[in-house]
Amino acid sequence: MKCPFCSESEDKVIDSRLSRSGLEIRRRRECLACGQRFTTYERIEETPLMILKKDGRREEFSREKVRSGILKACEKLDISIHAIEEFLQALEHDLKDSGEKEIPSAVVGERIMGWLHGQSDIAYVRFASVYREFKDVNDFMAELRRLLSNSDGR
Repeated sequence: MKCPFCSESEDKVIDSRLSRSGLEIRRRRECLACGQRFTTYERIEETPLMILKKDGRREEFSREKVRSGILKACEKLDISIHAIEEFLQALEHDLKDSGEKEIPSAVVGERIMGWLHGQSDIAYVRFASVYREFKDVNDFMAELRRLLSNSDGR
C-alpha cells in the first residue's frame, strides 16, 4: 500500500475495525517513512456470476429477474413467498458454489422448472411456456401430454 502523502510503501496498521455495514474492514495505517496516518478499506472482491444465454450473450445473474419469473408463474397459486425466497437463496448459493464463472441459462431454467414442478403443475407449465418459448397451442399441448404421462407413472 503506497502512502498517499509520500508514496512510500512501508506502513504499519494502527487499528482495524469492521465497518458499520459489516462488509469491509477499516484500517488506520501509519507511514513508516513520513509518519502520516491514513485510512484504507478492505473488502472481498466478488466475481460476478455470468449467465450464458441461448443466443450467446452473457448477462450477469440477476436474482430479481429470476424472482420476477417465478412470481409470474406462481401468481394466484398457493405457493408462499417464503418458499420462493428459500429456493432463490439455495439456487444462488449452489450456482456460486459450483465454481463456474459462466453458467448456461439452460442449467438455471431447468433447475427452476424442476422446483416449480414440485410445487405446482400450473406454475410449472406457465414458466415452461415462456422458458421453452412455446410457439402455439400445439407446443403447449405437447408439454401438457408429457406432464400427464409423467404424473401417471408417479
